[in-house]
Amino acid sequence: MLNISNTQLNKKIPLEEYKSYKKAFSPKNSKVFNRMLAIFTIIILVVLFLPWTQNVSGRGYVTTLTPDQRPQTIQSPIPGRIEHWYVMEGDYVKKGDTILHISEIKNEYQDPNLVARTNIQKEAKSKSVVSYQEKIKALGNQVAALKNERQLKLSQAQNKLEQSKFKVVSDSMDLEALKNNYEIVERQYNRTKTLQSEGLKAVTDVEEKRVKLQEAQAKLIAQENKLLSSKNDVINAGIELNRIGAEYADKIAKTTSDMYTAESSQYEAEAQVSKLESQSTNYEMRNDMYYIKAPQNGYITKALKGGIGETFKEGEQLVGIMPANFQLAVETYINPIDLPLLHIGETVRIQFDGWPSIFFSGWPNTSYGTYAGNVVAIESFISPNGKFRVLIAPDKNENAWPEKLSVGSGAYTFALLEDVPIWFELWRKLNGFPPNYYQPNSAENVKSKK
Repeated sequence: MLNISNTQLNKKIPLEEYKSYKKAFSPKNSKVFNRMLAIFTIIILVVLFLPWTQNVSGRGYVTTLTPDQRPQTIQSPIPGRIEHWYVMEGDYVKKGDTILHISEIKNEYQDPNLVARTNIQKEAKSKSVVSYQEKIKALGNQVAALKNERQLKLSQAQNKLEQSKFKVVSDSMDLEALKNNYEIVERQYNRTKTLQSEGLKAVTDVEEKRVKLQEAQAKLIAQENKLLSSKNDVINAGIELNRIGAEYADKIAKTTSDMYTAESSQYEAEAQVSKLESQSTNYEMRNDMYYIKAPQNGYITKALKGGIGETFKEGEQLVGIMPANFQLAVETYINPIDLPLLHIGETVRIQFDGWPSIFFSGWPNTSYGTYAGNVVAIESFISPNGKFRVLIAPDKNENAWPEKLSVGSGAYTFALLEDVPIWFELWRKLNGFPPNYYQPNSAENVKSKK
């Protein structure tokens, strides 16, 4: 009692007469209290030195070990309209079973004979390719014939040129002979004329020699004209030879150009055939897409689009499916400060939501209702929630996880670290220090071997 007031009741009222005072201030009770206080203190001191297992805790949920075992939604790769449902929610489907039938909503694909008509176009273009191939062969034969004909024409013109050259040589020789004859006739005429002036020859002899001289001169002039004509024939033969080469080169070039044009048309037709084949295949595959099928064995969980006649866009979710065969795992998240303490293969204790358990984080051996797991993956980049993701698989050497455990259930995880005294753990908690840096036994063995 605080003696705040000037009126002290403990001096005016005798407290010894009350039973509570006698029990509280009895020497016997004080000894019992002191003994109990000492025993409690000793127990606390003993407890402070008991071993405590440090751990890293995290909150997560149940998932599957591999991505292909997780719940998924089925989308349609094409836009369409729902025509008929073949399943109900909760039904079990096998891989390839038809879930629903859809119809086309795009105008360019609504023709029921689209594939057949595309195949007809493809066959027509294929025949066009064959026609171009035959045309190319014919033009090739024509080019070969023109080359042979050119060779013959050039040989003929070359022969004519050689003949003209020989004729020029012959005419040149005849011209020289006529020149010699003209000189002889001219000398005879001059001698006869001289003798006539001397009275030794008659005038008739002079006139006769003049006639012969004129005849020789005429023959000489005619031969010169003939030689010029022969030379002109040589020039004409050369010109004809060049003309034949140019003419047939033009014909061959034109025919070759036609052949290349036909080849270009053939390649274009082949490209169109390939394009039509691709379109035909795409149309056939698009027809198969009108039936939405199950990608794997599983259970239909929810129809995201319902009714008949409802339209949807490509890639829009239609129905959810849960795989029938899956291996459970736990996806948990830890703080960045605890990331260096976790290692692949480390043992983790897990407490699942909905399963009764009694868990002592520092004494895992005394816990009840928890299950063991092993760390199989640790992400090296931080998640949007500011923590690191850790994937935990069941420990095959411990008790199996509950059979009724569902994907998406909550889970609380504890990664067990080193054993330290309780007083050290309390001191660490009060100061906000992280757990001791931890290396599993496997890592220590590897270091010792090195």
